[in-house]
Amino acid sequence: MARMHSRRRGSSGSDRPAADEPPEWSDVDEDAIEERVVELAEDGYGPSQIGLKLRDEGVQGVPVPDVKLATGRKVTEILEDNDSTGDLPEDLRNLMQRAVGLRDHMERNPGDAQNKRALQNTESKIRRLVDYYRGDKLDESFTYEYDEAKELLE
Repeated sequence: MARMHSRRRGSSGSDRPAADEPPEWSDVDEDAIEERVVELAEDGYGPSQIGLKLRDEGVQGVPVPDVKLATGRKVTEILEDNDSTGDLPEDLRNLMQRAVGLRDHMERNPGDAQNKRALQNTESKIRRLVDYYRGDKLDESFTYEYDEAKELLE
């Protein structure tokens, strides 16, 4: 995967093993998995954190290596069906949190040119992502502004 804001090519990562069905040792009821996903979402966890918790802690003591294999639906689809999704997509929220943190750092350290560039790159990614989501998962009139992002994240 090539990096968006760097001069070097990305290194290839490992792929998950190709599987059509969950492993035999992980036979957890679909309803129990969905119930746990909704419960974790209500506790404030995002979709990727929910996947990690299910992989590590499991449901009823049994690990769930892949929610989609076990239930036939992604974590985000389960959350949408149960009206437990956040107001922003997870990747956009994470970038906004990073931008807010960088902006706060820049206010305290105005001479930090490296972080100034990191902030520009991050806000550039946010604007591209907003264009991608606008009309589908975001309002048509949604635009990224630092002040609004800070309010949304609180």
